Amino acid sequence: MRVINMDSWSRRKHFDFYNSFEQPHFGMCANVDLTEFHRAVKRAGHSINIAIIYLIARAANGIAEFRCRIRGEQVVEHEIVHPSPTILTDDDLFSFCTINYSEDYAGFAARAAERIAAVKAQPTLEDEPGQDDLLFMTAIPWVSFTSFKHPMPLQPTDSVPRFAWGKFFEEGEKLKMPLAVQAHHALMDGLHVGRYYTTVQELLDRPEFV
Repeated sequence: MRVINMDSWSRRKHFDFYNSFEQPHFGMCANVDLTEFHRAVKRAGHSINIAIIYLIARAANGIAEFRCRIRGEQVVEHEIVHPSPTILTDDDLFSFCTINYSEDYAGFAARAAERIAAVKAQPTLEDEPGQDDLLFMTAIPWVSFTSFKHPMPLQPTDSVPRFAWGKFFEEGEKLKMPLAVQAHHALMDGLHVGRYYTTVQELLDRPEFV
């Protein structure tokens, strides 16, 4: 982790402007092409849910702005950020589930399966106090939504990016999925979220990692 030098940071004015907002997060939702990725995951016999969690985290780890967090008057950049998805449990409730990220998909998938089984057995709505090297994410597999807004604290607001994906749907011969991204505007702009979607689609089109 490194602390950003605010005096020389090119984004300082944008940071000060948007960090003064009561609600500084912005969001986008776009459909991504899941066709090749879905075929590869099913052919390999892997969990589609774990594969999506990995892919979302991998794309985010490749863009510095998605690894930056606000800590009081400082901004820090983590070397690695970890997915923290919600997991459906009994009684139509859910649990938080933080999974340590690594680019090695096989190792990540094994850890994810263990963590998911553990939180299903003992659900929790707690994260480690003060931990911000996370990527909050959730699946809404019942709806092919066209927009999405995450609940979040505003006093003070946190700066952890949030992701949601929805029900797959067919469009011609393509299989698509809505993917929503929500981020703190003091740390990034639409340009960076656009780059994120580009990276996600590149990984979906060439899913050699599975």
